[in-house]
Amino acid sequence: MIRENFLHYLWKYKLFATLNLVSFSGKSIQILHCGMHNFDAGPDFFNAKIKIDGQLWAGNVEIHIKASDWYVHNHENDLVYDSVILHVVWDNDVSIFRKDNSIIETLVLSDYVNTAVLQNYKRLFQANSTWINCERQLSNLDSFLLDAWKEKLYIQRLERKTIEIVALLEQSNHNWEAVLFKLLAKNFGLKVNGTAFFTMANSFDFSVFRKYWHKNMSLEALLFGQAGLLFENKESVYFETLQQEYTYLKYKHNLKPISQTEVKFFRLRPNNFPTLRLSQLANLYFTKHSIFSKILEINDLDLFYDLFSVETSEFWKSHYSFETVSKTVTKKLTKSFINLLLINTIIPLKFVYLRTKESFNVEPLLALIREIPSERNRIITNFTQLGMPTKNALESQGLLELKAEFCSKNRCLDCEIGTSLLQKSNTKP
Repeated sequence: MIRENFLHYLWKYKLFATLNLVSFSGKSIQILHCGMHNFDAGPDFFNAKIKIDGQLWAGNVEIHIKASDWYVHNHENDLVYDSVILHVVWDNDVSIFRKDNSIIETLVLSDYVNTAVLQNYKRLFQANSTWINCERQLSNLDSFLLDAWKEKLYIQRLERKTIEIVALLEQSNHNWEAVLFKLLAKNFGLKVNGTAFFTMANSFDFSVFRKYWHKNMSLEALLFGQAGLLFENKESVYFETLQQEYTYLKYKHNLKPISQTEVKFFRLRPNNFPTLRLSQLANLYFTKHSIFSKILEINDLDLFYDLFSVETSEFWKSHYSFETVSKTVTKKLTKSFINLLLINTIIPLKFVYLRTKESFNVEPLLALIREIPSERNRIITNFTQLGMPTKNALESQGLLELKAEFCSKNRCLDCEIGTSLLQKSNTKP
């Protein structure tokens, strides 16, 4: 089944025999300029230049699978389409006329499309049983093309992440430190508790948190209390101390905690329990204070590891929950966890900040992300098995973007891998 966006692609890149073109009515056609692709309402290509029987026409081009789609889309009732100088179709099942009854010349593209391109297109879009459309064709791809495309995909992923950051900046009156705290809180919660931790971080003004940087017990009480973890009474001196401190903070600052059901322990490894992560987050700010100014000064991966090398408070070295004692172990942030903070928070936030400066240079950030090892997850494993291994986090992030924004949405015609495969063996018929 041919799709209309495929015809747009063929027209835009002239992937058909452009010599000796003849309209359905027998007039010669010479394409001087295909026009500008229009993604909004109106004809598909604006300001094309085409010679029809030697006469130069300047105007718009409309593209359909069937010529009768013109009437299905009610173009005959829209004066905008009177400016169409050429109707490009796959199947010419009816003639099309302007308001003044003059015929719009029609080019039947199916008569001129390269057979190899058509076969490649069918291979891509008829592979419904595969994980991604092109998985059987990846082995012959040029490595330079892949590397360049992964970098573009990573930049695109960064750009998408900036949307949330910009919104948070507007909400916080451009308080970069406050935005960093909220994003770090979300990342400390990982997938299971990320949303709950983010809601918790938004449940009070950052200025409240900042007032208690000098007192770790107050920071923990604030985070545990706002996360809804101090409602039920526990037989623990530490818990009672937190509860008393939180009661004081709650009334002093008119705090409203999130629901106690939002934070989850289920299906988490003990080292990822929200109790440990909240303690580590509190201890990070207790020991390092103004984190944002520090991340602006650092571009070296080892220095980031040093900055985020924090552990829990003393109580959590021998506990995973409030009541059960466990073997005493220092529970520090691991390098793999810090890598996630860099990938998902630090680098995107620095990217947004540096873009506000006149001398914006993205290369140090790209160098940093290339130092970080590739992520490990099901998607990256699948790409590796298909012959697309990743050397670093830039490449793994690029492939995550590829899968989410292109493969899963069948956007092969917008993908440099897809377009490369379509154009293989592209000789004129």
